[in-house]
Amino acid sequence: MSTPLQPLGDYIVAQAEEAESKTASGLYLPGNAQEKPKTAKVVAVGPLAKQVKVGERIVYKSYSNTDVKVGKEEFILVKEEDVLATVK
Repeated sequence: MSTPLQPLGDYIVAQAEEAESKTASGLYLPGNAQEKPKTAKVVAVGPLAKQVKVGERIVYKSYSNTDVKVGKEEFILVKEEDVLATVK
């Protein structure tokens, strides 16, 4: 996937995954009751990012990112130090 954003330094550009709209027991949640997604798919990495690669799914600190909208697509910018884990 090509992205119009090229991150600098150790920043990572990712697309947040959708929050669950249904509980494990089958109840549907309204938009304001859904948890903020904390996982995302990496679409670009800055030249100083060493541990995260394009295409990986990451878990990141929920309040340490910057939301950016380019055209109709929404992206998040996260510093590599704010990535907590990769999802296999």
